[in-house]
Amino acid sequence: MSLPEIVSREQWRAAREELLAKEKALTHARDALNAERRRLPMLAVDKEYVFEGGDGKATLPDLFEGRLQLVVYHFMFAPEWDAGCRSCSGFLDQIGHLAHLKARGTTFAAVSRAPYTKILPFKARMGWTLPWYSSYGSDFNRDFDVILEHEGEPVERPGVSCFLRDGERVFHTYSTYERGLDGLGSTTSLLDLTALGRQEEWEEPEGRASVLGVPAGSERIRYHDEYEE
Repeated sequence: MSLPEIVSREQWRAAREELLAKEKALTHARDALNAERRRLPMLAVDKEYVFEGGDGKATLPDLFEGRLQLVVYHFMFAPEWDAGCRSCSGFLDQIGHLAHLKARGTTFAAVSRAPYTKILPFKARMGWTLPWYSSYGSDFNRDFDVILEHEGEPVERPGVSCFLRDGERVFHTYSTYERGLDGLGSTTSLLDLTALGRQEEWEEPEGRASVLGVPAGSERIRYHDEYEE
């Protein structure tokens, strides 16, 4: 096994400071990229989709659960499979408590093509409580580019899609796939993909931190059992 070089404390500190400068530059570049993402135009979703979840049939607006934003994880689970994708399962395992997303007006849900009768027992096996819906029989996965054609057969890929709601109107604001999912899973990493972002005062463009009418991002953090809907 190849291990890092062994150096003195002074050498380590110098190397760490050099790397820290690069890390700070990357953080500033990421902030600028996130701001550019929030400036993306959005696309109206006029097509009607029907899902099935724990409470029966649901439309895309229903998946928001009354909140302004929706982050969908496109979980690879084809109708003919008996269990969900292992990599997708690893992704859901790292999703934290959803109360912190909800406090920022954002709902997280997984969607798969498998019938709900297959999703339910697998969800129980994994011990997950997050919302998970079946899009079986609909064009949802294909329309949001997580179904690709290979030699005439549908091939699944993982992805995340973000939506914004204005009344009953739904807008698609962003999607990313495969390597674009690297590093996602925390509350802030998911919020960074959305049109409203972390809703912090320092974020660009201005005017989105107070969209929920409550204190901005970090001032809103509570213990997860202290939030009020």
